[in-house]
This record gives sequence, structure tokens and C-alpha cells, in this order.
Amino acid sequence: MTKEILITGGAGFIGINFVYYLMKNADYQLTNIDALTYASHPFIKDEFQENDRYRFIKCDISKQQELDKALDRSYDAIINFAAESHVDRSIENAAPFIQTNITGTMNLLNAVLAGKAKKMIQISTDEVYGTLLRTDKAFTESTPLSPNNPYSASKAAADLLVQSYFNTYQLPVMITRCSNNYGPFQHLEKFIPKVITSALLNKPIPIYGDGQQIRDWLYVEDHCRAIYTVLNNGKAGEVYNIGGGNEQTNLHVVSKIINYLGADQSLIRHVEDRLGHDRRYAINYEKIKRELNWEPQVLFEDGLLKTINWYRDKIQRVDYT
Repeated sequence: MTKEILITGGAGFIGINFVYYLMKNADYQLTNIDALTYASHPFIKDEFQENDRYRFIKCDISKQQELDKALDRSYDAIINFAAESHVDRSIENAAPFIQTNITGTMNLLNAVLAGKAKKMIQISTDEVYGTLLRTDKAFTESTPLSPNNPYSASKAAADLLVQSYFNTYQLPVMITRCSNNYGPFQHLEKFIPKVITSALLNKPIPIYGDGQQIRDWLYVEDHCRAIYTVLNNGKAGEVYNIGGGNEQTNLHVVSKIINYLGADQSLIRHVEDRLGHDRRYAINYEKIKRELNWEPQVLFEDGLLKTINWYRDKIQRVDYT
């Protein structure tokens, strides 16, 4: 019997990539819900309109009345991508992050508790762990949560809520925490898309502080494979770290992009550092490799070239979707 899957936030960056992944690699019935905010891709609501395996419902998960429209059937799983995720925006105004990332997650947990789904995967982030020194070991699933900005604090709170529902109600829930994703469909406000598009358009490329902040980059398709693996083989109550094994300084990433595009290094502009800016993230993904046989397959250089070419094609067609 075909599985029924509810995907929340499936018009956003990682969510839309996961929708495409499932439509290509599985025979599930998909219900995709999204509030269609500024960072979404509205075309996804009609992308598979001829396919009876797919339906789209406009929905804000923080609003119970809207969510109820999607809870008209029982699901085998809910996969929660829906989130406000831009750190700078959370520093300017944390309220939307509290609503979507915490209240929205609670509403989904209550739906599972009410029998509307058999299990739920909470898509989280390595940012809940805080920051690392260069000499520190990478984050593991047992690293204490220590968020440093309103966005990561809201995600940490949601994670704790998920874990509390497992401990209190034995709810079949799992949490995945990924390192920095990159790839097609990421919003232009994010680091790699901003650098690529700025270089292509010969505009200044802003870099926070000295540019020596380190991130562990994960190609979005590798992330989708990991979530699919957790969906099918993950164990209730567990946390799974998903990393790319690609630690790079921001400045090094910018230089790679500039060199590939033949742009001018003088486009780089060092600007005042972000408030509460974490210095380094690194994910230890040994657990998911050992227990579920997943590891990243896309080399950073290969994924970066695919991403650069995707955005270049969009700009050439004057199409920023």
C-alpha cells in the first residue's frame, strides 16, 4: 500500500528539493503544505498538477485552522521543513521565528499525538549547538545545545519540544540536524547564492568581519538522501547529525566562486560582523553512517559548480525563482 507523506515547508529551499527527490525516487502520495512566504517558490503548487500522487495546500503551520485543512487524512509520516531560517532577519525581529519554528512545531506534534500521523521527522540545524573553536571536535548528537542567535534559539526550543513529546508520550519522532546546505532553489539572501549572483552581476560581495568563519557545507541532494534514509530506517526518539565533511572558511568559498566565474577579487567588501556570529560549525555524522549507512556523495567542488551553473542559468533568463 502506498505511503501518505505530509511535507511542511515544501516550497522552501530544502523542502522543494526533497519534494523533487521523492517524486523521482519513491511512489509515495505527497501532500505539500507551505505558507508561501517571501523565501518560497510558489510554482511548486502547480508543478505536479497532472500527477495524482501530489497535492499542494497553502498553509501556515502556526495557525491551527489552516493546518486542519491538511489533516483531512492519516499520514504515515510528517516531515517538518517549515521554518523561518535567516539569522539576520531573526536579529531584526524574532517574533515570526517563535511563531513558525516553535508554535508550528507544537501544532504538528499535537497532530501526531491525535493520531493524524504515525511518526514525524523534525528538520533542524547544527546551529542549535552554538559555535566551535578551530581546535574543538565536531558536534555530535550528545553535544549540549547552546544557541547564540534568535533563529538557532527557536530551533533549539523546537527540538526540545520534540524530545519532550517522545519522553512524555512516547511519540514516534526523530530529529535531524544538518550542516550548512547549498544548491538549487536557495534564496538569494543566503551566503552562497548572494556571492554567486553578486559576482555574476559584477556587484560588491559583502563578507562579515574577516571572513574566517568556518562552515561545513552539505549539498542539498545529499541532505535529501539522508532524510529519506531516516524516514525509512530511523529509530524513534533518536537524533541524527547530517554533515558534509567540507569545512571551508567563508573567504575561501568566495574566492572559489570568484575564480570559477573569472570575476574580480576587488568585488569583496568586508563589512561589520553580524551580532552573535558563530565562528565555526562542524558536524560529526558517524552515527548516521554507522547505523543507517548514509554518507555524503557529492564533493564540494562538484556541488559548487552545479550550484553556480544553476544560478547563472537563472540570471541569464532573468528568472530569480
